[in-house]
Amino acid sequence: MVKSQQITQFVAAVPQFLMATLCAALLLPAAASAQQAAIVIGNDRGGFVGARASEITGIRNLGSRVEIRGSICYSSCTMYLGAGDVCVAPNTAFGFHGPSDFGRPLSSERFDHWSEVMARHYREPLRSWFMSSARYESAGLVTLSGAQLIDMGYSRC
Repeated sequence: MVKSQQITQFVAAVPQFLMATLCAALLLPAAASAQQAAIVIGNDRGGFVGARASEITGIRNLGSRVEIRGSICYSSCTMYLGAGDVCVAPNTAFGFHGPSDFGRPLSSERFDHWSEVMARHYREPLRSWFMSSARYESAGLVTLSGAQLIDMGYSRC
């Protein structure tokens, strides 16, 4: 086993720029692979639209791949469809509904605002379908399969 005094002598003898180069060579591949790691979403029942929109903005800024898998992706989970590099599993059920305040109706102004926030995360023709139909669902969910989304142009995982 190397003694700490020997390590200290070695480090002191190596020019600082060489140590920086060595550290970069060791650390950069790990950082690059961390950025390339896929984010897997599965069995997500949703949450707060504003918080989810912020999370997705961060994911897009990192350039991370998002894989939507599992049995379900409901409510604000569907907003991950706008995270950039996204793929969907054909057997995942995607559940859509309009925005509400924990099941209570919103004012028409707030309803339109939050519907637009959600719709910005969907590609056409899903966006138009959501705005003309699914956003008006308040008692349950309107579901589409991953296979249907793949038919609309989303990538398959």
